[in-house]
Amino acid sequence: MQPLFVTGLATVNALGFGLDETWEALYRGRSGLRPNDFENAAINTWIGRVEGLESTPVTKTLAQWDCRNNRLAQLGLQQDGFEQAVQRARRRYGPERIAVLLGTTTSGILETEVAYQHRNPKDGSLPDTLRYQFTHNLFSVSDFVSRYLGLTGPAMSVSTACSSSAKVFASAARLIQAGVCDAAVVGGVDSLCFTTLYGFSSLGLLSDGPCRPCDAARNGLSIGEAAGFALLEAATPHDGDIAFLGYGESSDAYHMSTPHPQGDGAAAAIRRALDCAGLKPTDIDYLNMHGTGSPANDRSEDQAIQRMLGEQTPCSSTKGWTGHTLGAAGITEMIISALCLRHDFVPGTLNVQTVDTQLRSRILPCNEFRTIRRAMSNSFGFGGNNCTLIFGKS
Repeated sequence: MQPLFVTGLATVNALGFGLDETWEALYRGRSGLRPNDFENAAINTWIGRVEGLESTPVTKTLAQWDCRNNRLAQLGLQQDGFEQAVQRARRRYGPERIAVLLGTTTSGILETEVAYQHRNPKDGSLPDTLRYQFTHNLFSVSDFVSRYLGLTGPAMSVSTACSSSAKVFASAARLIQAGVCDAAVVGGVDSLCFTTLYGFSSLGLLSDGPCRPCDAARNGLSIGEAAGFALLEAATPHDGDIAFLGYGESSDAYHMSTPHPQGDGAAAAIRRALDCAGLKPTDIDYLNMHGTGSPANDRSEDQAIQRMLGEQTPCSSTKGWTGHTLGAAGITEMIISALCLRHDFVPGTLNVQTVDTQLRSRILPCNEFRTIRRAMSNSFGFGGNNCTLIFGKS
C-alpha cells in the first residue's frame, strides 16, 4: 500500500492523560493497574481505570451523548493538540472529506446496565432517562466524535472484539485509496462496565493480581479502559510523523473465544501485513504483542510469531501497563508503538518474573533502548478477528 502518515495522536489510559504521561510511565516502568475499585463490581481482580471520568460529563449541545464511554472519548480528544490537528485538516480538505472510523466493543452499555438496576418494580420497564441511541448504541461514540470535531465525512463504528481499533486503520486505508475521503480520524474507545468484568470472570480469564503476559505463572488478564485517536493523511509528511505502512487481516473462526492453537489466523494476519507493506520479516525491529496473559492466547501468538518472524525479533506485551483495553487495545498499542519509534525504545513485558520456557519468541522482560525503524502491532479478538499493523519512521 502507499504509506499514510499519522499527523496527530491523542490518548487517555490508565497511565495518565496524553502522550507525555504515557511515555513517562513506560520509561519508568510504572503500571497503571490497581485493585478493582469499579462501582460495586465485587470481583477479585486488578483493573486499568482512568481517573476523573465520574466528574467530567459531556455538556452543552452534546449533553444527550453523556455516558462513561463518550466522556472517555471527550477526554481523549482534548489531549496532545489533537483537536487543533483536526481543525487544520478540516481547513485543508473540508469537513466532508474526513472520515471518522472508531472501534469499540461495549460502547455505552454501562448506561443500560445501570438502567436495568432501576427498572420499574411493577412492570419491569426501564427508566425514561435511558437514551439508547446516544449511549449504548455502538455508533454512539463515532457519532459523538464526528459532531464534537465538526466532521461530516463517512463515519462508522467497527466492533470485532479486541481487534476493533486496529481494523479501523485498514478501513481508513481503503477509503482513502478509493478516493472516498482525503483523511481519517481513526481510533477506539472502550470503558469499564459490568458486562466485560463479569463476562471475563465467568470465563475464568481474569487474573487475581496485575496481569503478567508470557510469565510462566500467568493466570489471566486485567481489564482496562482507554481512548485513543490518530489522524491519518496521504499528504507529504512533516518531520517526526509516523508512517502507516501496512495492515493484515484474517478470520480463523476456530472458536468463539479461544484462538487457533497453532496460531494459524494470527500468522495469516502477520504475513498479509508484511506483504501489504512490501517488507521482509527481518525489517521488523519490534513487535507489540497482543499478549493478554491468558495461557492459550500467549501460546497461540508465540507460535504465529515464530512461523512468520522467527525467534530474533524483539517483542513484548504492554498490557501489564494499561490492562487489556478491549476495543481500544489496537489504538492504545499503536500509540505505544509510535512512542517506541520516536524514542528508539522497546518496553519490557511488565510484571514478568520468569518468561515461560515453552514460549520461543524473543520476549523482553525489561525495557531496552535500541534503534527502531519499523514496529509491528498485533490485535486478536474473540471469534478469530485478527489484525496486524506496521508503522515506521517517515
